[in-house]
Formats: sequence, structure tokens, C-alpha cells
Amino acid sequence: MKRILLGVSIALIATACATTISPTGRTQHVGAVSQAQLDQMGAQAFADAKSKQKLSTDTRKNAYVRCVVSSITQQLPPNWQANWDVAVFVDESPNAFALPGGKVGVNTGIFTVAKNQDQLAAVIAHEIGHVVSRHHDERITRQMGAQTGLNIVGSLLGARYGEGAASATGQLGGAALQTAFLLPGSRTQESEADVVGQRLMAQAGYDPRQAVNLWQNMIAASSSRPPQWLSTHPDPQSRIQELNARAGALIPVYEQARAAGRTPKCG
Repeated sequence: MKRILLGVSIALIATACATTISPTGRTQHVGAVSQAQLDQMGAQAFADAKSKQKLSTDTRKNAYVRCVVSSITQQLPPNWQANWDVAVFVDESPNAFALPGGKVGVNTGIFTVAKNQDQLAAVIAHEIGHVVSRHHDERITRQMGAQTGLNIVGSLLGARYGEGAASATGQLGGAALQTAFLLPGSRTQESEADVVGQRLMAQAGYDPRQAVNLWQNMIAASSSRPPQWLSTHPDPQSRIQELNARAGALIPVYEQARAAGRTPKCG
């Protein structure tokens, strides 16, 4: 009976979903929830994060991050541009995130690896790339297909680190599902966000080569790495090679942006 109910639930979810094409031309299955619901969940997750974590009162850091976010979001399609909310959290871990509904969170620890505005732009553009590529929608749709009753709001914040996938697979008790179904999708999303984010930063007038320097700093600051096939993120060295290969092709985009007057002076 449980198998029958699960099959019916998955079938109902599947019929509510849509097939779309991502910014890189990849086929996506999305639509288990509406955009309005995604935005609402993003807002709730962001509010929860701000209520549970210490917010930075450093005026300069807050202005710096808001400046970078603003310069990047101005390059988005009109329907993605409005009302991006920014928070800087006092947290030593070098992380950042973006959520549906126009929310960006940055930990103060990111400044230890993002040494200049171009490197910070690489981080933020990557995270915004997840949002505009509908990765949260895709992850929720996939997780709802894998297991009914998943905590969706938790998966929004977990999309950065893979806690959402860990939660789903932990409840299912299936390591095979984790490695063969959920995590490969996460690696695909991370690679896609790299592609979208690197182009976005170049369009905003930031040097796309600095994305390579950022990840070199990340590696230097990291004490250990899990094996690539068990990671929700691409292997760092592979990531650097791909970022470096794309940077050359994006230099004309960057130079055109600078010639058009897009010369950010955030910090």
C-alpha cells in the first residue's frame, strides 16, 4: 500500500511539472510549486536565516555587498531585477547564497577568500545564477518526486550545501539514491551556475578571470575535500580549468561592458 501511495504521489507531482530549457540549453523538470510559492518560501527562509544568525552592523561591508549585488542584478532580464534584499551575516565560513524572491546572503568569512570586488562578484553572480537558472524549483521538483513530505523550506537553504539532499536520502535510507539521483543533479547545477555567473559578472563589468583566482583562494583556504563523485560540487581543479577556459571567451563581453560605462567601484 505504501508503494502504491508513493507511486500515485509521484505521478501527481510529475503531471504538475513542466519541461523547460535552462540558460545553458539543458532540459529541466520544474513546476512542482509556482513561482509565487517559490518567492514566498525564499522570503521565509531568508527571514528565518536573519532571525537565527547574527547580522553584521559594519556599514562599509554592507554597502560593499549591496553595491556588487546591485551592479549584477542590473544585468538580469527585467522580470528578475526588482527589489533584491541583501544581508551580511557574521559567520567565519566563506559562504554566500541567493534565494527566489530576490534574496542574497553573504557571510563575513567570504571576504577571506574574495580579495577584491571582482572576486566577490564571482561569488554573488554564481549564487544569483542558481536563482535565474531555476535551480531551486528544479531541486524541489526532484525532491518531491523522490520523497513526499520533504521539508521544502529547508531545501531552499540546503541547495547551497546539499543538506536538502542529505535530508531526503537520510529519511529514505538509500545511499544509492544519493549518489545516483540527487547529487549528480547538484553537480550539474553548480557547473551551470558557474557558466551563468561568470557571464553575468562580465556583463556587469567585472573581470571574468577573477573567478579563477577566487577558486584558487578557496582551495588554499580549504583543509580537505571529499571525493568528487560524493560531492555536491564539482572537483575544484576541474572547476578552475573550466572557469579559466571560459574566461578568455568572455573578455570581449567584459571589455564591451567597460566601454559602455559599466565600471563598478564597490570596494
